[in-house]
Amino acid sequence: MAATNASGTTTVRYGGMRTQVLALEVVLADGTVIRPGSRAVKSSAGYDLRAVFVGSEGTLGVITEVTVRLYGIPEHTVAVRAAFPDVGAACRSAVAMIGSSVMVTRVELLDAESIAAVNAYKETAYEEAPSLFIEFAGTQSGVAGDLEATRELAELEGCTSFESETAQEARTKLWEARHHAAFAIAARSPGKGAMATDVAVPLSDLAAAVEFARERVDARGRDAAIIGHVGDGNFHVALMIDPEDPADLVDAQELNAELVEWALARGGTCTGEHGIGLGKIAYLEREHGDLLPYLRALKQTFDPNGILNPGKILAEPV
Repeated sequence: MAATNASGTTTVRYGGMRTQVLALEVVLADGTVIRPGSRAVKSSAGYDLRAVFVGSEGTLGVITEVTVRLYGIPEHTVAVRAAFPDVGAACRSAVAMIGSSVMVTRVELLDAESIAAVNAYKETAYEEAPSLFIEFAGTQSGVAGDLEATRELAELEGCTSFESETAQEARTKLWEARHHAAFAIAARSPGKGAMATDVAVPLSDLAAAVEFARERVDARGRDAAIIGHVGDGNFHVALMIDPEDPADLVDAQELNAELVEWALARGGTCTGEHGIGLGKIAYLEREHGDLLPYLRALKQTFDPNGILNPGKILAEPV
C-alpha cells in the first residue's frame, strides 16, 4: 500500500511497519527508464509519481530500484498482547490508542478464532479472546509512559489480560503469533483454499465494521477468523473455501460483497492493501466510477499497447 502525506513523502507498509520511499527507478512499456523522486527526505517537485507506480500493481511500469529511508534502531522496544471480552472492545481500544498521544509503532488484531488457531499451530497457550498485539519504541522513559497510558486505555474497554515483553526473544515469539496467523488458520482446514477480504474503513467506524463482519460470518455459518492492521482501519476476514464446492465459493464471494458495500457506504474502501487485481475490478467501478476515465487515460499514457499486467485493475471500456 502506498500513500502520500502533506509533506510530499511517499510511504509503503510492509509487515505492519511503514517505510518512506524516497525514489524509484521504473522501466516503462517502451523501455524508457525514469526516476521519480530524489534522495532528499522530502520533495514537492511536480506530481508524486512514486505513489502512482508503487500502487499500480505493475500495470504502468516495472519498478527496478527503490530507494528508502533508513531509521535508527530504537533505544527501547516493548511488545504487548492485550485480550478483550469481544472484538468491538478490542477495536475501540485500538482507536483510542491511535487517537491519543501514545506513540504506538504498530497495533494488530487477532480475534478469538485466530488465537485458537495459533495456539493449536504454535503450541502456545494464549487466552483465546480477541487480542491486540501492540508495539512501542523509543526511549525507555517514553515507552514506560506510553505503556502505562495504553494499559489504562485498554482497561476502559474491559481488558482481561495485558502482558508485556521487552526481551528480544520474547518479543519475537509474541509477534510470531501474529505473523503466522494465516498459516495457523490454513492448518486447521486441510484441503481447503484461502480467501481473505480486505476492506478498510474510517477509524470511527472500525469497531462497528468488525462487529458487522463477525455477525455476517456467524449468520452464514462459516468458520472464519478476523485479523487486521487496526491502526489503519484495515482488517481481513480469513475464509477457507472448499475448491470442490462451487456453492461455498459463491457464499464467500457474497460475504465479501456485503463487507465491501458496508465499507463503501461509510466512506471506506474495497481494498486496504491487497489491490484490485482481477477480483475487485467491479468494486473499483463501484467505489471510484467517476475516476475511471482518468485512470484509463493514465494507463494509456504509460502503456498504450496494454502489455503491462494486462487485464488488471481496469476493465476494458464498453
